[in-house]
Amino acid sequence: MSDQLERFIFSQHDIRGQMVTLTESYREVLEHNPLPTPVARLLGEFLAAACLLSTTLKFDGVLSLQARGEGNVPLIMAESTHHSDLRGIARVAEGVQISDDATLHQLIGSRGALAITLEPKRGERYQGVVPMEKESLAGCLEDYFAQSEQLDTRFWLECDGSNVGGIMLQVLPGNNAATAEENRDAWDTALHLADTVTAEELFTVPHKDLIHRLFHQLNPATLGTDGIRFRCSCSRERSARALISLGAEDIYRLLDEQGGEIVTNCQFCNAKYRFDRNQVESLLSAPPHTLH
Repeated sequence: MSDQLERFIFSQHDIRGQMVTLTESYREVLEHNPLPTPVARLLGEFLAAACLLSTTLKFDGVLSLQARGEGNVPLIMAESTHHSDLRGIARVAEGVQISDDATLHQLIGSRGALAITLEPKRGERYQGVVPMEKESLAGCLEDYFAQSEQLDTRFWLECDGSNVGGIMLQVLPGNNAATAEENRDAWDTALHLADTVTAEELFTVPHKDLIHRLFHQLNPATLGTDGIRFRCSCSRERSARALISLGAEDIYRLLDEQGGEIVTNCQFCNAKYRFDRNQVESLLSAPPHTLH
């Protein structure tokens, strides 16, 4: 059951849901990015949320969920693709001690901002940003949907440092499967039922069983299961493009500073890409369209 996402719907009402569990993919993210326990738990929540949100994508592309602030964790980020490839990072300020019971605002800072970015392979990039005013990531995400999308949306996110689980419920606009009053009653019932879920259930109970256990009185119908994996989108070609964007003058300065070889390091998976002087000169002289 680990590293799966299940989509479901209450077919007699205008409500949909997703349920996710991460184990191996979460472990791989942490292997590349060792973190203090409370930061690792928060990154787990970001990863689960990114997976839940990416199921709403109607295009081939990437959804990223990112928080920036002035706290001990100035950056935390998770990305999920339309194909359920997942990666994430967190940056911890040097030399700080983080207590095991650190809150979201203590980690990110009191003036943090949460951004959801959609990057389709074709089409325009979109980003929505909200201040992180709530005490949990789930609450901040609910604020985002209330302010930016005007959709009733709720999240339940759990992480124990080894396993991650999450549920997202959302009212569907305009399907009219039920009257407004019937749909509101069903929504209130679904929220009450989801509030009873435990972390252990999210981590251990097969999704179809847990969906039935929680919501059977609302007649849920499952829509399909997606397997999730850790996969980084970095490549030598992308590193070369980033290098070229610096301009020839800065590139040659880096070559001199680094002893004749530039080494780029992926933040997400720690892969290293090396470019010596001859390779750099070939990149700079190549037509732009040859770098894919």
